[in-house]
Amino acid sequence: MAKNKPEGYLSAKESRRISRENRRITNAMEKKRKRKNVPESEYLTEMHDSGNAVEFDNLHTYFFTDAGTVKSVDGVTFEVPIGKTVGVVGESGCGKSVTSLSLMQLLQRPQGQVVEGEIRLNLGSKSYDVTKMPNVELQKLRGNFMSMIFQEPMTSLNPVFRIGKQLDEVIFLHDGDGKTKEDVKKRTIELLEMVGIANSEGVYKMYPHELSGGMRQRVMIAMALACNPRIIIADEPTTALDVTIQAQVLDLLRSLKDKINSSIMFITHDLGVIAEMADYVVVMYAGRIVEKGTADDIFHHPAHPYTIGLMASKPVVGKQVDKLYSIPGKVPNPINMPNYCYFKDRCEMCVNGCEGEYPPEISISETHKVSCYRFTEANKKGNKEGGEA
Repeated sequence: MAKNKPEGYLSAKESRRISRENRRITNAMEKKRKRKNVPESEYLTEMHDSGNAVEFDNLHTYFFTDAGTVKSVDGVTFEVPIGKTVGVVGESGCGKSVTSLSLMQLLQRPQGQVVEGEIRLNLGSKSYDVTKMPNVELQKLRGNFMSMIFQEPMTSLNPVFRIGKQLDEVIFLHDGDGKTKEDVKKRTIELLEMVGIANSEGVYKMYPHELSGGMRQRVMIAMALACNPRIIIADEPTTALDVTIQAQVLDLLRSLKDKINSSIMFITHDLGVIAEMADYVVVMYAGRIVEKGTADDIFHHPAHPYTIGLMASKPVVGKQVDKLYSIPGKVPNPINMPNYCYFKDRCEMCVNGCEGEYPPEISISETHKVSCYRFTEANKKGNKEGGEA
């Protein structure tokens, strides 16, 4: 009598077959990435809009695991304009951090690979597609043109080196030509003062464990800004901090962005932080963008049921409720995604067409776009007729 196998069960034979196939795919990609003396023409590109610092165009980032291929980012397209802050919001596992790691090319290799699409980085005089760049050339861009503030500073700072030594190393590596040790130390002290650390000389000699969480996060911000990058990726930089320190760090990021004229890609699941920081908002769900627009579009006119659900689950000051709303259901299995709208099984606003293929991106206004069948012409017409009746 055959045993009932649980969902997602893989035999050892099938797992070995997947592993072999994954190694074949990832080895070919790694070989291409590790090439040397690659001509610049191979990764030189043109920005679609010279007013953008970064353009993500149909980005697909997959993880090739022994259980199957996880499509962490599955066709993401959005822009980060120069001098603006773009907030990327969504629940854990929706692909926010993987999108930013794809830009920095810091994915966990060889399993994590960008398999399709472009990420165009504006360097001013020219533009590069970072997905096609070899590792040797990418090292010249990290820190100088793009940098990242990670979620947990204690895991990003080395516990056995002093703060000053770690900051000095960044400056020596990316901006150290012609500079003496004294010049680099002076620049490090300036950076510590710039991020609001009063005792900069003392902190320079301290170890990470001697600082509070807020101070460590300020050190990470100083490290990210060491070479005045064009784009700063802030990956949930305030999650580990209490509310008062959180507000200080957000104010600091805002003022520093204007001071060095950088763009910020701000990743968070906190809608309050997004409302305070972002000029534009991108809402992600299960590896895809479900809605994007200006902060005003998203917060005052949310269109996708997922965005509406996120707004409803946010506590409001002065409003008393017995129980906070939570979106029903669960995210689909990332190895076996459905061929219809990924949110359909959790949606409470389904209309005609939801049982069909994944919805296309629909423009509600010039800046506001959504992927939802509620806004197709047929459904809008039906809604109007129903309203008139």
